[in-house]
Amino acid sequence: MPLVHIALRAGKPEAYRQAIFDSIYQAMRETFNVPEDDQFMTMTEHEAANFRYSPSYLDVARSDDLVFIQITANNTRNLEQKKALYRRIAELLGTKPGLRPEDVFVNLVEVAKENWSFGHGLAQYA
Repeated sequence: MPLVHIALRAGKPEAYRQAIFDSIYQAMRETFNVPEDDQFMTMTEHEAANFRYSPSYLDVARSDDLVFIQITANNTRNLEQKKALYRRIAELLGTKPGLRPEDVFVNLVEVAKENWSFGHGLAQYA
């Protein structure tokens, strides 16, 4: 059950933003075995003054179309699954909505299964 937070600069149309949601969800389904309808995502838009990034850190040429994607997930995936997720997110976002791979920044935060409550004050995975 990943929890996804997406941040980008303000001004993109709704269809563009929805395509980001759809592409990330598809990539997680394909590479992380995320169940159907397991969609918990938020997106925040930031004015230029509130969105800072390095345009060249690690020799990656980023633009103002940069999208930060932070995924919190159970610590049950191996390195190959993680690499496949990063690659597939970049591929799908390149197709729809048309992001350059240089503008796809992914951070995976892994947590123990008991660190989730999906409602009712219960630790459903514990």
